[in-house]
Amino acid sequence: MYDLKEVCRDIRCDTLRCIGHLGVGHIGGCLSVVELLAVLYFEAMNIDPAQPKMAGRDRFICSKGHAGPAVYAALANRGYFDRTELLTLNRGGTQLPSHCDMNRTPGVDMTTGSLGQGFSCAVGVALGSKLERDGATIYTLIGDGESQEGQIWEAAMFAAAKKLDNLIAFTDYNKLQIDDTVAKVNDIAPLEKKWAAFGWNVIDVEDGNDAEQVSAAVKLAKRARGGGKPTMVILNTRKGCGVRWIEELGAGNHNCKLSEEQAEAAIRAIRGEG
Repeated sequence: MYDLKEVCRDIRCDTLRCIGHLGVGHIGGCLSVVELLAVLYFEAMNIDPAQPKMAGRDRFICSKGHAGPAVYAALANRGYFDRTELLTLNRGGTQLPSHCDMNRTPGVDMTTGSLGQGFSCAVGVALGSKLERDGATIYTLIGDGESQEGQIWEAAMFAAAKKLDNLIAFTDYNKLQIDDTVAKVNDIAPLEKKWAAFGWNVIDVEDGNDAEQVSAAVKLAKRARGGGKPTMVILNTRKGCGVRWIEELGAGNHNCKLSEEQAEAAIRAIRGEG
């Protein structure tokens, strides 16, 4: 058993460290999904870091591919590769490009980045898993800005039509995107009713940055398997969660500069060291 609070702290700190070493990155949307990654990789998923291509394994597909650095931090802490590799983020020859790449990174199950496409791939993987009867659960994460893409809703309709109850999706509902608030750009509310109307089982998590609430939601979603519906878990999160000054940047933290000094100061604060 892992201490999820400790795991979240480690993933958050390693995410800050690798982006700070690079000097710039999608820090806001990385920090908002830390609790989800901790729950999936350290509690919920049937995986084996020693066998990243293990048959019948659960899969996680990060459709909001710009959260790659947080995924890498989770993978490194779970033992897929050495944590020192995190400092090579997005540099020449790295196995850790800015967006997730299944051909480069151990543990990454799908190349993502073009918004909406990763979600479609997750639906296809879930269908394949059903046909193979391998017992796997397919997890996928989309962004709230990404949810403005028509491809998301085409895939949602298909998943419900094919009764893919082995598919559990999450929306990182931090309500901010690159230009402004999601509501001002192209409002997706009421999100819960939309997913229900598309034939999905829907779970709303009041605080998506509370690991215990996320864990309870994932367990509930897994119990819904066999009901003939895919499940959408809506995570009400805070973009930049864990570092006050980054949160206060609002939409400005979507992709912003972060120096090593700023990263280390934030890490010390998270660890209670001043």
